[in-house]
This record gives sequence, structure tokens and C-alpha cells, in this order.
Amino acid sequence: MTDGFDFSPGAQVPLAGATGQTAATYALAAAAYRDDEVTKILNADNEWHQSKVTPPRSWARIFRPNFGEAFSRAVIDRMLGAGRNPVIQSFGIEPQVVVEHCLAAHRIRRDRDNWLSAITVICGVLFLPGFLVWLLVFTLRTTMAKREDKRAGALATTLLVAVGALAVLFLIRMPFTGFWALYGRASVVMPVVGWFWAKMICERTARDLRERWSSLLSGGGVGAKIPEAVPGNPGDAAEQVRKELARLGAEQRSNSVFYAGPKGILGMGTRWGSWQLAEELVSAEPGKEFHPFRSWDVIVAIQGGLGMLERTSINTGGFPKPSITHWIVTPIGEKATEVSRPGGTDVDAYTVRTHAIQDICNKQQFGSGDRHYLGVQWTLWDGHLVITMLITVTVLHDTLRIEVTGHALGPVNALFNEKPAAKEKTVQKSLRFWETRTVKLPLIDADEVVRLAARAPLTWYPPLLNWLGGGLTLPEPFGLRHAWADQPWRHRFMADDALRAATPVLRVVHTAALKVLRENGVDVEKFGSRSAVLSGAVQEASPKKADVYDA
Repeated sequence: MTDGFDFSPGAQVPLAGATGQTAATYALAAAAYRDDEVTKILNADNEWHQSKVTPPRSWARIFRPNFGEAFSRAVIDRMLGAGRNPVIQSFGIEPQVVVEHCLAAHRIRRDRDNWLSAITVICGVLFLPGFLVWLLVFTLRTTMAKREDKRAGALATTLLVAVGALAVLFLIRMPFTGFWALYGRASVVMPVVGWFWAKMICERTARDLRERWSSLLSGGGVGAKIPEAVPGNPGDAAEQVRKELARLGAEQRSNSVFYAGPKGILGMGTRWGSWQLAEELVSAEPGKEFHPFRSWDVIVAIQGGLGMLERTSINTGGFPKPSITHWIVTPIGEKATEVSRPGGTDVDAYTVRTHAIQDICNKQQFGSGDRHYLGVQWTLWDGHLVITMLITVTVLHDTLRIEVTGHALGPVNALFNEKPAAKEKTVQKSLRFWETRTVKLPLIDADEVVRLAARAPLTWYPPLLNWLGGGLTLPEPFGLRHAWADQPWRHRFMADDALRAATPVLRVVHTAALKVLRENGVDVEKFGSRSAVLSGAVQEASPKKADVYDA
């Protein structure tokens, strides 16, 4: 299906005030440039969507990835990989921008790894005996230093110092002569020279990555340079990247969503409130039939009323312009690990056509199959809060039911808003031992240089690298936004915004529906009474787990 898409060239950066907002987008994009431990992402998981971090093999900890390496690799593979499963819409953010920053971070690290691979060959492979000894020493040191026992850390440092002393002794009292003496000395010295060379490259790259990480979280909006997405000729790898980015954009614009039981509608958050108006359809004139109408007629009238929500007789700001969409909701299992988007002639680029929406609205109201909902959605707090109110209309045996449900997707987990912290530690002063001072640590320490240099040659074959060092498995069904979204109820103002939206939406829906009923000769007395009761009840709206039935 991607062959018919209109590909847009280059990277796209959301503008301030655009529909997708920027803060939530940049918070997730900044994760691609992070350099802390990958296990921290487990703290960002919510109760419905759990990531999985595969630990490295016990003897291969040196090949483990950090946060940014694992995150960008996992997102690229999941969002752009060949034969990938469909992804869930990311309301409130621009997923393409996040993926583009993952590509940009991967390119920066790949350039660094190319240099490190060359250094490994020149200073390591050509002098393999010494390189293997130094690598073994650093691997043992890293393994011991990771233990909680403080004595293990001291022993690890002692080991490195001892090997260094033996290396100096080996250089002074060389047991060989001639060529092998020169080669032996070079085997000891060249890996150390390579380490210093690699350290300069690693520090330069680390500063670049940290500047991008900090800039995104500060709102700077640094652009994502991804030349690999600009094909030089048809059929090359960049063409596939462009196709997958276009496919991702089409999925983001899709009006097909999925309901997964207690998880709610994926991408929109859980259902926190529900209000039903259901009464019998009776003619306003006894002995005379009312004019027949369809559910779609009521929906169209409600849609017109929702479009006026941003207007108010009192100039108080009020609602911003909402997004009004006809959604087709497909039920899936609570523990489903993948989704399947609808296809066929009724679907164009993952978007269900209008005539098919009308058929579902009018006919599929009972039993199996997809259901139609009219949704009004606001993206607030720079993308950190997504409020969605869904309306569905059903008619069963002369009983009209209008249901309004509230959904709220909270802010991106606070972990993604953490800026890069300076690397430093607090130590006691030499003379005034009762006082402490802060000492700045190098941005890249010895162990990190060795880790990056050891990983570099294997980055050309990710399956082997993942098998050795582990990696990140994203929660399924995957969507960039809902996978790491918190509940909005811990944030007072966000909770207030979600609750306040319910009352005006409910009243607009009821007003539009009663107007259609009157125009078609239906007695609206009972509907009006029921609407008044709901109008009073909704004023005390409070969040509940409406998708968890106590039965």
C-alpha cells in the first residue's frame, strides 16, 4: 500500500503551536541522544504497557548498549523495519519527528563507530596479543566493579594498576629479541595509544549528543539530519526509509483505532467517564408516525454542534479549536500483541472512506464487527495532555441511545524530560576531612571508551551485537505516545481540564440530538427530562475506571 503514498522529502520538525505541539514530541525524541543506563526506561512504563530490557550475557557485559543506543535502535527497527506490524497512532506528538531523531542519533553514533572500528584494526587487530590482554583486563575490571561489594571495586582498580605495572616491566625486561621484541613492545603500547585516540573521538561525539539532548528539552528544536532518507537513485536503501516514513505518516492520519478492554482505546487512553441518554422514540402527534431518520443524521447534527465549541458569548479564551473525527473502533483482546488495520476498496491509505463509515454507523450497532464513534479531541499542554470525547448513536427497537464517553491520555513520563546531568562526585577534602567538595568527572571514562570500541566493529551486524549485549524490546501493540504515558489525574490542572470538557460537550450533543428529533416529529419530552438529569450529574464528574466492570 505504501507505493501509492505521496512522499515528503527531508526531515520534518513541528512548528510551535502546530497541531502536534512540540514538548511531548521533543521529550521522546531526546531519548535517542541519552547516554545513561537503558534499564531506566523500565521506570517509565505504565501499568498497561511494559517494555523489556534483555540483559547482556554474563561474560559479555562490555557489549551492553546504553539508553540512547538501545532506544533509537529499537524504535528504528519497530517503526521502519521491513515487514513490521502496524503501529498505534501517537496523538499529541509527531511520531515521524521522533523516528527521524532516532535516525539522526544512529547516524552520529555510526560515524563514531566507523572511526573506532578503524582504530581497533590499526591499534588492536594488528597487535592482537596485547589487545586481547588489555580487553580481558577491562572486562574483568568492569564485571567486578559492577558488584555491590565495595571491596570488589577496589580490587578491580588494583587489578588494572597491577597489569599496568606488569606491562611496564615487560617493556623494560623484554624476553624476546629482534622483530618479536619490537612487536611485543608495540603490542603493549599501541592498544594504549588507540585508547587515547578513541577517547578523544568518544568525547567529541558525547558532547554533540548531549547538546542535542539538552537542546530538544529546552525547546530549541534542533533539526534531525538524515541524509540516509534522501535516495540517490531508485531502489536504494534510502528509498525504503522514505517509504516507511510515509507509511508511518499514513498510519498516524488513520481513522481506525483499537479497543483493548481495560487498556481502553489504544492511543487515546482509558475511558474515565460515560453518560447515556436512552429513551423510546414516540411520535409527537398521537396516531401519526414520525419521520424516519438514521443514526448518521443525528451524528451529522452533533458534528455541526461540536464545531461551534470554540465559540463563546463571553470572551474568556475557552476551548481551542478541536479536532473532530469519525473513528472506526475495532475490538481486540486485552492481551493482544498486534493489530491488523482494515483493508479493501473501502480503505484509502489506512483511512476508512466516508460511505463505509456511514454504513457502519447505521447498521453495525449490535453483535460483532467494528463500531462508529464521533470524536472531538483537544491536544493541550504542548502535547502532554490529550482529551478525547467520543459519541456514538444507536437505535434498537425504537429506542434511541446516545452515549458520550471521556478518554484522557496523560503526560509523557517525567523520565523523558530529564536533562543531561553533569558528571561529578562529592569527595572529602584532604586536610579538612570534615568538609566535602565536588569533583568533575570526565564525560567519558576508561570503561566507556573500551565499551564503545569493543561494540564498534559489531554494529555492522546488529543481531550478533544484540545477542551478546542485549537490547530493548518495546511493548506491543506499540505506539510511541501511549507506551510511556502517565495518568493525568496526578496533575491537578490537567485533571481539571479533562473533567471540565465533559459538561459542554454533553450539552452540545444533547441539544443537537433533540433538534433532529423535533424536526422529525419525535416527542422529546422524556429525552429532555433525561438530558436535564444528565446535565446535572455531569457537573460532578469524577474519573473512574469505566472500562473495568465490577461484575
